[in-house]
Amino acid sequence: MTSTPGTAPGTPPGGQSRLRRRAGTAAVAALLLAGIPVGAAVSADAGTPKTATGPQGQKLTVSATTGLDPAQQKVRVQGEGYGLTTGIYVALCKDNGDNRVPSPCLGGADMSGGSKTSQWIVPPGDPYEGDLAQAFGPGGTFDVEIEIAQKGDGLDCAEVACSVVTRADHRAAGDRTQDVRIPVAFAGQDPGDGGGEGVDVPAGTVSYKSAAEFTTAGKPLDLLLHPDSKKLYVGADNLPDTADVDERGLHVLNPENGASESWISQAPGSTGALRASAAARIAGPLPGDGVVYNYPLRGVGSAKSGDEAATGVWLAGSTITDIAPGTTPGTVLVAQGATLSEIERATGTATRTLTLPGGTQFAADPERGALWYTDFTAGKLHRVDLASFTVSGSFDLPGGSGSMAGFTETDPATGAVWVGVGRSVLVFDTAGTLVKTLVGKDLARDAAFDTASGRAYVVWQDGGDLSDPANDNNGTLTVYGTEDFAVAAQDLSLPGNHSQAGAASLAVEPGGATVFVTSPAEGKITKLVRQVSPLVTRAPADLTAKDGEEVAIRAEAEGTPEPTVRWQVSTDGAQTWKDVEGATESALTFTARTAQDGYRYRAEFRNDVGTTRTAAVTLTVTAATGGDTGGDVGGNGDASNSSGSTGGDGSTGGDGGTQSSGGSTTGGSDSTGGSGSTGTSGGSTGTSDGSGATVGGGVAGGTGTAATSGGGSLAATGATVMSVTLAAAGLVGAGVLVHRRARRRTEGAL
Repeated sequence: MTSTPGTAPGTPPGGQSRLRRRAGTAAVAALLLAGIPVGAAVSADAGTPKTATGPQGQKLTVSATTGLDPAQQKVRVQGEGYGLTTGIYVALCKDNGDNRVPSPCLGGADMSGGSKTSQWIVPPGDPYEGDLAQAFGPGGTFDVEIEIAQKGDGLDCAEVACSVVTRADHRAAGDRTQDVRIPVAFAGQDPGDGGGEGVDVPAGTVSYKSAAEFTTAGKPLDLLLHPDSKKLYVGADNLPDTADVDERGLHVLNPENGASESWISQAPGSTGALRASAAARIAGPLPGDGVVYNYPLRGVGSAKSGDEAATGVWLAGSTITDIAPGTTPGTVLVAQGATLSEIERATGTATRTLTLPGGTQFAADPERGALWYTDFTAGKLHRVDLASFTVSGSFDLPGGSGSMAGFTETDPATGAVWVGVGRSVLVFDTAGTLVKTLVGKDLARDAAFDTASGRAYVVWQDGGDLSDPANDNNGTLTVYGTEDFAVAAQDLSLPGNHSQAGAASLAVEPGGATVFVTSPAEGKITKLVRQVSPLVTRAPADLTAKDGEEVAIRAEAEGTPEPTVRWQVSTDGAQTWKDVEGATESALTFTARTAQDGYRYRAEFRNDVGTTRTAAVTLTVTAATGGDTGGDVGGNGDASNSSGSTGGDGSTGGDGGTQSSGGSTTGGSDSTGGSGSTGTSGGSTGTSDGSGATVGGGVAGGTGTAATSGGGSLAATGATVMSVTLAAAGLVGAGVLVHRRARRRTEGAL
């Protein structure tokens, strides 16, 4: 039967309403069973909302992505730049990783077009526009709402990673250009949960380890990793253990190996004459290279790698207790006890001065025009408005009165101020409200922030007095998320790092891959590198094959160092496992045999941090049959040759790549109609009538026949028409590659 133009094959003329209902059912069913290999880059690790970019520059935005209500959450989904020739679905699906089908998806088969869990967007004028789908706006835009839940319809986002996704609709199921994904997490879970089973540590566990120790900079007091030159600047004092060399000054090290590139030991004193001077605190970087720093007692200097001596000025008043960049390029902010001044670096002249109720150190937040001044003695935190240079608020430091002074630092991304007080870190928001107290076992001495990853790094030092049972001479490095304050890496012990000879400091490489921590008591800088236990990014899935077919099971994982993989097999229902010999690639490829029916397989990834295994998948092997209607064809027959000549190599569509002496299993691509082409030599026949061949043939002596209607494809897209049941069967093996008729074969993997 010939289809009416613009309708699906088999739809009677005038049956548009039934067409839309059927299309809606098939579309949603396809959405549930199929999915999207997705690989869009998400704009941030966390946050609400989130935006992702698709392969053709599409932009997808989801209004809420973290802390979602597990029972039901309504989210707004917006898009722009989508193609105006392809329809898309919007839904919440299991995220199986890049280039993997996300399945299952939330929602049931919608028989009315009124689904709240997914949306169908189509080009303007599309036949389905109206009851079942809405049209794109100008520029390929859309703005819809969907209702999502943590669990339902075979999907449980508490157990697997889930994403809100867009994908091409069922009429272009193989089109990957519309795929965009945004990970989401419900309350009580983190984005990306479900990356495999960690054997010794949870999958994706972040930790740091010592990679090197630098002892080339005396007694290190402060650190700065220059953002432009990438050199490591170290403010240092003399180390008594090396009496033959006075190591005071500003040291410049190669951060890769700690080699000394420069050492500026001289700075002008109170009379202007150069003298050996320690570099007590580094204020900040100079453009290109170099730093501004404080040298005792009241010196403000600047120098860069290669300088023979620093330039600087000597201030009037008391000893400098803290220093930071000023509000203009030529100034610095200086604390001299409770007195705050902005100083011209060239002349040492104070342009502004403020006397606070008390305090010794501060942290400036130029982005928000604020400065936070800490008075540990009185247990107070004062906020100074940098524009007016006046105190704009004062706040209590709980437990801070009389406690050991630690540090005061601001998070550039959020504006939150972190204050180390004794064995605690107090976090205040920009309004001065205490939002978090972090408690450690050692003394909180310094903090640094990585805005790229949203992480805060805190170094804690041991008290060093071994008569105190709380002390053990070992410090600690901790890492926290700056939004939720959750632990973002395993705590790292810093042996021998105690506070008896000075406070520790740290510097973090952008991205957090490398951290440098000083230990003044030991006269060393420890270089720490990040490592991550394997996290599965592509998981295998159950598969079904016929005896003699070659199958490939694929899995991938990421980690630092890069993990290795080995495949394992269980022949007793996952009671015991053994390694598959030589299977150390991301894909396990072998020829399936009936004896392997029910075998289970898994991939095990390892690196220095830990071991992670994928969930086990089951191989089902069925006996070979004569006709393989879904197999590869032998080639295109000559559609105009009514005598039955065929193309191809004479191999059948049967299992195991069985060859016949002639004739292919199909009649070729008989797209022009006519009688089709038939191969008879060897007894294998494929016949197609109407416009377009569709079916593979049978074994020798058998016949495979299929008639198509309207060319066997949707007129609008050319997609082959198949029942939902067959579509489901073809999609169950997501993540599994089944290669029929392979030229090279390996016998079954055990």
